[in-house]
Amino acid sequence: MFLNGGGMRGGPLHPYLRGAPLVRTARTAPKYRFYSVDDRFPALEPTDSAGASVAGEVYELPLETLRDSLLPAEPPEVELGVIELEDGAPSLAVLLRKEYRQEARLTDISHLGSWREYQDS
Repeated sequence: MFLNGGGMRGGPLHPYLRGAPLVRTARTAPKYRFYSVDDRFPALEPTDSAGASVAGEVYELPLETLRDSLLPAEPPEVELGVIELEDGAPSLAVLLRKEYRQEARLTDISHLGSWREYQDS
């Protein structure tokens, strides 16, 4: 599972991983827009136009932990999807729900490519 926000080490959602091991740090393929949603959390959105590569962490996350712990803790504006990592590998990740595209206040932070960098700016 690719995580790029609160689920990463030190983030508020990290305890919901229940000790799942970090496999590696990684970046997405440059096929995504990256947003701050209402300045509360990040969200990826696939794009057909110019996209960005986003930094994150890949975890070996049991499906039971995903179902029972992490997904219930995620905000309703995101949903489970499959993304492409920079090396071409597929990975589960959370993506912005289409129905929230018009409702949420989105700040495009694609140029930063990192939730932590955005928070530090």
